[in-house]
Amino acid sequence: MGSFSIWHWLIVLVVVIAIFGTKKLRNVGSDLGAAVKGFKDGMKDGVADAPAAPPQQVGTSKANDPNTVDVDAKTKS
Repeated sequence: MGSFSIWHWLIVLVVVIAIFGTKKLRNVGSDLGAAVKGFKDGMKDGVADAPAAPPQQVGTSKANDPNTVDVDAKTKS
C-alpha cells in the first residue's frame, strides 16, 4: 500500500465538490471554524473565571427564618 499522490487527492476533491457543492462545503467550513473558536474562547474564559476560593455564604439571621431548625449535631458513640 503506497502513499497517495497529489493526483489522487485532486480526484477525491473534485468528487467531493461534485457531490456536496461549494456552498455546502463553505457552510460546513465556517460552522467548524466557529465551533473551534467558541471552544477556545470557552476554555480561556473557564480558566480566567475559576475562583481561587469558594465564595462565602451570606445568609439571613437564623432567628428570622421560619424554615431553619436550630439543633446541635452529636457524634454517635
